[in-house]
Amino acid sequence: MTDAAGNPDFVAIRDSEDFQELRRRWTIFVLPVTCGFLAWYLGYVALSAYAPTFMSTEVYGVLNIGLIFGLLQFVTTITLTLSYARYARRRLDPQVAAVRALTSEDRT
Repeated sequence: MTDAAGNPDFVAIRDSEDFQELRRRWTIFVLPVTCGFLAWYLGYVALSAYAPTFMSTEVYGVLNIGLIFGLLQFVTTITLTLSYARYARRRLDPQVAAVRALTSEDRT
């Protein structure tokens, strides 16, 4: 889908089934994961601000709930990053190749 000058026709590409499928696949993963992570993070912040007694409850030695939840934020971030990389490799990259083929950009 290129114009007479050989440039990509972005409107036609945007309206193509391949591009719509790419957007759908991206949204299926990113929207729920982003909402879930924001809820988890804001919940952690809210608990830290409004439930300090709960967050300072000792679990083991000097380890308290707030510290554990804080460390779990890092674990969650790493897990989501690895999950997205796997999802992108398996579900998005093939669709990106299909969209690139529409622009004659895939010359590798």
